[in-house]
Amino acid sequence: MAVRRRVRDTWKEKIWYEVLAPEEFDEASLGTSPAREPEMMVGRKIETSMRELSGDFSRQYVKLFFEVDHVSGEVAHTKFTGHKVTTDYVRSMIRRGTSRIDTITDVTTSDGYKMNVHMLAVTVKRAKASQQKLIRETMRTMVQESASQKTLNELVQEIISGKFASSIYHEAKKIYPLKKVETIKTRVL
Repeated sequence: MAVRRRVRDTWKEKIWYEVLAPEEFDEASLGTSPAREPEMMVGRKIETSMRELSGDFSRQYVKLFFEVDHVSGEVAHTKFTGHKVTTDYVRSMIRRGTSRIDTITDVTTSDGYKMNVHMLAVTVKRAKASQQKLIRETMRTMVQESASQKTLNELVQEIISGKFASSIYHEAKKIYPLKKVETIKTRVL
């Protein structure tokens, strides 16, 4: 006769932790997540949209990435690891007869964080190769200069709010008329 073993329900043992965004996002709630022990929460990755975080519908195409770095009590605190703009939004900016100008730059902030920044500029009409090269160089130098003068938190705030892309747009449009400049993707290295 077989002996039936009692199956342990591990789901009931789990504690639900409140996950909070970093202070640069006003420690907004990112939801809850279950774990048996606080150490199991550390390193968990959370993805959310700008709309869910701030309620701003005009920026719903921006996806933000966070990682849990420490837990205190039943609250998990996160750090910003990067952001990305949805591919359908990028495609909607680019039309036939325009030029897409990308630049990917590794920068170091004033507080020593390394970050990978991917910028995109879209021209009104097709630009010559020399003009594209000049816009690309302008974007790269402006990204490096701006990042070296700011802390990670200040840089993230400027990128997410759109001020960063706006300042580059106003400088680069002197070379050739631009339709849009956007920070497509960032990643904290």
